Amino acid sequence: MENEARKPTIIDVARESGVSIKTVSRVLNGEPYVNRATLDRVLKAIHDLGYHPNMSARTLAGKRSYLLGHLYGDPAGPYTMEIQVGLLNRCRARGYHLLIEEIDYRGQDVERRVRAVLDWLRPDGVVLTAPITDEPRVLSVLAESGIPLVRVTAQSGGDTYSSVWIDERQAAAALTRHLLCLGHRRIGLIKGAAHHGATDRRYLGYRDALAELGIPEDPDLIEQGAFTFPSALPCAERLLSLAEPPTAIFACNDEMAAAVIVVAQARGLSLPGDLSVAGYDDCPIASMTWPPLTTVRQPMRSLGEEAADLLISRLMERPRGDAGVPHRLVPHELVVRASTAPPKAQSPARRRAKKVG
Repeated sequence: MENEARKPTIIDVARESGVSIKTVSRVLNGEPYVNRATLDRVLKAIHDLGYHPNMSARTLAGKRSYLLGHLYGDPAGPYTMEIQVGLLNRCRARGYHLLIEEIDYRGQDVERRVRAVLDWLRPDGVVLTAPITDEPRVLSVLAESGIPLVRVTAQSGGDTYSSVWIDERQAAAALTRHLLCLGHRRIGLIKGAAHHGATDRRYLGYRDALAELGIPEDPDLIEQGAFTFPSALPCAERLLSLAEPPTAIFACNDEMAAAVIVVAQARGLSLPGDLSVAGYDDCPIASMTWPPLTTVRQPMRSLGEEAADLLISRLMERPRGDAGVPHRLVPHELVVRASTAPPKAQSPARRRAKKVG
């Protein structure tokens, strides 16, 4: 039709971003040796113009599917969703499609499920997120298949597989130091799921910060949660029922920190006057609670974008041989809000509220 808008071409993308057609092609194909500023400029032009490469022609020419798979194990909460948004954004910009597949890592047929995904979908590469990223049966099947993979925030295997990560141990230590600098010495910790690699790293960061001031770890102040709101409710009840309750609680994600706030307020505690509460992730709930949560900003969407970039770049390097196992460190940020403050100079009995109900 004469009035139909002309579809943008690779020439339009090159003109808009001020680079050569060959450079745009390198970006679309995920080739290395494109500097970050140029990559961002080309990706912005692709997005602004609404350019979409011809997938059929590329697949026939390159004998690739232009499909990337994301295998994950815990669908609940914002962590998986935000990483998937990052993966999807980068895949679209670089001419790939994203396939997502939940794997029941607690099941007996994990190997069969992963083999089925690889056989049916034929992805060019795979991204793994926690806790799948540390599941040995999944890693064994992928190693056997020879498919390229990138692991997000993996706990082990750094010399074997490419990964994108943040320093969760250092991030948890920084948050704990913030509470210590405010004057808190009895700091409760609600850990995440026992099978999750992030649980151990955040716990170690908590211990590191206490050790720096010579404060011994108190087992009574450590509770085992599961990175969910319901799991943290009894943990908070137990901590606040201690003969000498904590003046601050660090919950290892924002969802559990929100549960602590609910329990504390139900007991009549004033936050942060009677109790400081801190979380981890900086997901949307962190700014919706009252008071808003002090937390660690984990750039989940950036983790997904970096994982897709790294995987596509490695796919392009494969014909020329593998020159090592690349990794990318994504920075974290301590976000201080109104849920933390210096502890009141008062007796534990006064801090402790009468149990409601």
